[in-house]
Amino acid sequence: MRQDLTHIQQWIVPGSRVLDLGCADGQFLLSLQQKRQVRGLGLEIDPQGITASIAAGLNIVEQDMDDGLANFPDNSFDTVVMAQTLQALHHPHLILEEMLRIGQQGIVTFPNFGHWRCRWYLGTRGRMPVSEFMPYAWFDTPNIHFCTVRDFEALCHERNICILHRHMVGGSGALSNQAARMWPNLFAMTAIYHISR
Repeated sequence: MRQDLTHIQQWIVPGSRVLDLGCADGQFLLSLQQKRQVRGLGLEIDPQGITASIAAGLNIVEQDMDDGLANFPDNSFDTVVMAQTLQALHHPHLILEEMLRIGQQGIVTFPNFGHWRCRWYLGTRGRMPVSEFMPYAWFDTPNIHFCTVRDFEALCHERNICILHRHMVGGSGALSNQAARMWPNLFAMTAIYHISR
């Protein structure tokens, strides 16, 4: 399981109601049900992800987040999770608002496009980076909005969104993770936020 998904499990209260936005194949939601006994619902648009989630016995709604989340009532979930999806949305600021209308708390993870490797690649080669960290070419990427740690925190401030916790992932080593905690906008590869109103 990805490092961001492993980390955010500790922020989810056992037995709570969880909505996983962009749940892909449902493996994270399944893990939450098994380890945290959550009552979970996934939202996905990709047919393969929907099929895999249903095959795993999960409750899934086929829906495009960019069309809004008006079909979910206020406070219908304890936690709404959106992992590695924020940057692929047309209106991420609106979905953040909807997350905190639907759920009492939200958890958001995204790739930090301010990471030093992205900057170095752009600065030295003059091209958008393609790597394990960012595996898509500029013309074939699902990423629409390239967000940095500072961008996200500024948006939260503008929208009066409270950051309860944050965790930065710098890589696989202790030194890179320590650098990510100290200088997140430059060294964090993945940003993880626990938010509320």
